[in-house]
Amino acid sequence: MMDYKAGETLYVIHRNPHTQDVANIREATVVNDPQDPLSQTIYLMDEFYPITEELAVFNSYEEAEEAYSYYFGTDPEPM
Repeated sequence: MMDYKAGETLYVIHRNPHTQDVANIREATVVNDPQDPLSQTIYLMDEFYPITEELAVFNSYEEAEEAYSYYFGTDPEPM
């Protein structure tokens, strides 16, 4: 797992929890976890998400877009 700095912007392929066949690339921010200030989390769409291997996290929008196209076979909706 990569190390990130608080305040760093990342891009996440985020699935809609209510409609699993819908996914988008979202901009997220690395923050200190409000429950555990010694660990980090991603702040995305007014929610905190733990940084795990299960998240599709990218350093640039272009990297995320390339992965999205590869896995979903289409271009993502613009942010």
